[in-house]
Amino acid sequence: LQAAAAAGLGMAAAPAIIGRAQAATVKLRLSSSLPDDPKFGNGRVFYDNLVKHLKQNGLAEQIEVAFFPNNQLGQEIDVINSVKLGVIDLMVGGSSIAANLVPLVGTLDLGYLFSSFPQQTRALDAGAAKPIEEALLKSSNIHIAGWMYNFGARSVLARKAVRTPEDLAGLKIRTLPNPVITECLRLMGAAATPLAMGEIYTALQAGVLDGLEHNASTILASKFYETAKFYSLTEHNFPALAIFMSNIIFNRMDPKLRDAFLATAEAAAVDTRVAALAANKEALALLVEKGVTVGDCDRDAFRKRVAVQTENFMKAHPESKPIIEAIRAAA
Repeated sequence: LQAAAAAGLGMAAAPAIIGRAQAATVKLRLSSSLPDDPKFGNGRVFYDNLVKHLKQNGLAEQIEVAFFPNNQLGQEIDVINSVKLGVIDLMVGGSSIAANLVPLVGTLDLGYLFSSFPQQTRALDAGAAKPIEEALLKSSNIHIAGWMYNFGARSVLARKAVRTPEDLAGLKIRTLPNPVITECLRLMGAAATPLAMGEIYTALQAGVLDGLEHNASTILASKFYETAKFYSLTEHNFPALAIFMSNIIFNRMDPKLRDAFLATAEAAAVDTRVAALAANKEALALLVEKGVTVGDCDRDAFRKRVAVQTENFMKAHPESKPIIEAIRAAA
């Protein structure tokens, strides 16, 4: 009787055990190259917004996201390749890093193509995003789970003020390891020097670099202002920030849960865009408090020098023409 009762209890318990197995948590890893800063680190801000929306949507028990900031999972170029292979599930990063895998993504990094972040949203929503997303999925097995703003336009931080192309001439300025960004800075007059994010600070300290081009929030969060004190608002690029998602985990997730997650990621992306605009304003003010001279420059002079880049890019990549036209139409 005891054995039968035990067997009966086992049979009664079985459905509950199966139910728990079916509701098992999906565990995702999210990578960012920036510091774990809840205000100025774009990856951390997105992560916090994502967790908030997962809880609001009742998904927190089904989807668990672990956040790895500050290059903990590797340099960006290694991480984007790991996302491609499905080794890492998610990555917050600029469009420029994906352009190393799919050159068409580099359309979004052309110098002086955008004049504001709202223009970027209008263009992407109007169809500029679709061919880029399709090319990235086809060639690199990566989905875009959402588009955001980087935390400010990219401008030049250097050891001296840069107001004209002549001031920039010969300065060793760090750029992203991306041919479009590097070419933009070269046309602006700099000795463009590609370098991984994790190597910038020591290179500035050692004098290997004279400066870098980045947004105010990243300069603040990464403390680059400790090594260079002049921030010139060249605003040569309003970079798109993306949530890259491996197609491996995309296909592995239950479709209903996946759709719910993608909707949640999009909501978190919208919140992060709002945070980005506010963070840029605050970061610029804080840089001044840190002793950085924030100054305007002759953007028209830089823009004229860089204009040839877009025309040459369209010749080399004809498929970029409708994207560029959509961006210009959204100005």
